[in-house]
Amino acid sequence: MFNSLFSNGLPPGSYEKFMETGNLSFLYQPDWFDLTILIIYFGVLSLLSLYGLRRYYYLHLFRKYKHVRIKPQAHFDELPMVTVQLPMYNEMYVGPRLLNAVCQMEYPKDRLHIQVLDDSTDETTEIMSGAVKYWVDRGYMVEYVHRTNRHGYKAGALENGLKTAKGDIVAIFDADFIPHSDFLQRTVHHFTNPEVGIVQTRWAHLNQDYSLLTRCQSILLDGHFMMESLPRSRGGLFVNFNGTAGLWRRQAIEAAGGWHHETITEDLDLSLRAQLKGWKFVYLPEIECPAELPVEMNAFKNQQNRWAKGSTQVCLKLFTTLMKAGLPRPVKTELFFHLTANFTYPLMVLLSLILLPAIIIRFHQGLAEMLLLDLPIFVASTLSVALFYIHSQKALYPDWKERVRLLPMVMALGIGLTVTNGKAVMEALLGIRSSFVRTPKYHVMNRTDNWFRKKYRGKLGIYPVLEIALGVYFCWITLYCLTIGNLGVFPFLLLFIVGYFYTGFSSLFHNLLKFPFVDLGWRRLRAMFN
Repeated sequence: MFNSLFSNGLPPGSYEKFMETGNLSFLYQPDWFDLTILIIYFGVLSLLSLYGLRRYYYLHLFRKYKHVRIKPQAHFDELPMVTVQLPMYNEMYVGPRLLNAVCQMEYPKDRLHIQVLDDSTDETTEIMSGAVKYWVDRGYMVEYVHRTNRHGYKAGALENGLKTAKGDIVAIFDADFIPHSDFLQRTVHHFTNPEVGIVQTRWAHLNQDYSLLTRCQSILLDGHFMMESLPRSRGGLFVNFNGTAGLWRRQAIEAAGGWHHETITEDLDLSLRAQLKGWKFVYLPEIECPAELPVEMNAFKNQQNRWAKGSTQVCLKLFTTLMKAGLPRPVKTELFFHLTANFTYPLMVLLSLILLPAIIIRFHQGLAEMLLLDLPIFVASTLSVALFYIHSQKALYPDWKERVRLLPMVMALGIGLTVTNGKAVMEALLGIRSSFVRTPKYHVMNRTDNWFRKKYRGKLGIYPVLEIALGVYFCWITLYCLTIGNLGVFPFLLLFIVGYFYTGFSSLFHNLLKFPFVDLGWRRLRAMFN
């Protein structure tokens, strides 16, 4: 058969080469379609690898500075007046808890001014009014500020609150946080340095053991605070304020131009403008501020969507200004990667869509060529992610070895978010405006707490269906790879399958839990395994 095949004008010696190698890949000649797919495929992988390589730089800085602790320049002889701003919108479940924690801080009453900045349209207004009255009657300086519109959303509420703020130092806490009683005593003295404009502390997690979703979220956030914020701050790079669990010098806010409304990540926007003006950023990872993690998939996706879109909006707004500023090259390089990091989400969606034709074409090139090209890309991207989160867990938890077993699931969850986050980035690039969608919290602390029939859910939309469709698509790709004997890509494909199915089906299921019969059945099922 092969004698007749190779007699029809094929290159001399082809038969001998086939008998030696056992395959016909050396006869493969790519056409224009194949070349286009390969150019896109390797272009996307190369861009993703650049961001993966950046993580090795963070690892270098982390190892260099992980034991460095920043001490206050001095201590105030007389503590300054501090205004604590508590912005909230329809937070009836967690708002009173936050106010109680703030009022129990170890700080003189006459030096502590508290503002409840409530834009609520539900029962929260009545609940928070009563909570404010309770503490006012006990001698606390608590001001209740209720707006009848949400102009500017959170940024607008903070800006409006500054009109009556009594303190030169402003602390900000979102409704789902519970600061420790010594929070102000451990942070405020850093403002004895007149150059310090911002102090940020590390988020901790009240309910990280509630579910698989909350455990994965805790690892993702730990990675950000330990492997991004710490290296950036200690390495003299720009750091982003995280919107809560931190303090501002009022003068720094005003000098940077105040809170702006045109993006939905007002915290990142203002912190970059302040640092551009020369204000110093102090990050204190040793000080924890516990917060409640979203327990519902749609709420979590809405939160990630908001962060991705808002960060892209800030990139479009400030990128040129920052790149033209007289900043050191390392600072500009880091700002480039920081502000453009969310562009990886639409790139991941594109990679998902072209993966099947790319695998077919690459298979014809031969296994050796695939390993030669793909192995360096794997080391640059996937391995860097694993090291990134392993180091963060090792730095924070004695049981880090147990926790890092979830890393494959964390990576799969990141892949599952590419659809909604990719959509968010594209909306920002196209100038599509959207409202500030809050992340609903339900006062869930323990595994036995039930949120299923409480008010508010994250937006569902059509995206869970698209995620499930991508999961099916990757099952098809996996079956094809098994058929042709390409087993090396199986672990990689499994991450895509698990990620897309997990986010898609969880979104649908969590939305169904608002129905009593689904709620009851799920609680009984969980009780069987607890």
